[in-house]
Amino acid sequence: MRTKHTQLLEWLKTASDEAVDRTGTTRGYLKQIAYGNKQASASVASSLERELQGLLTRQSLRPDDWAVIWPELASAA
Repeated sequence: MRTKHTQLLEWLKTASDEAVDRTGTTRGYLKQIAYGNKQASASVASSLERELQGLLTRQSLRPDDWAVIWPELASAA
C-alpha cells in the first residue's frame, strides 16, 4: 500500500531550491516520495527529517526497515 506523505507535499510548496538540494535529491523525486510512488533512501530519509525539523521522520519514510537501518533508534524506542 502506498503511503502519501502530506507533510512533505506541504513543505515542497514553499521549499527553496537550496533546501531541496540539501536533501540530496531533486524536487521531482521528492514528489514521487511524497505521493508514495517511491521510497526514500536511507540518506534522503535522514536529510528530510533534518530539513523538516522532525515533522517527517525516518521511521515514517521507511516503515518496513527503519529498525534495521537505524538500530540505535529502535533501542531508544
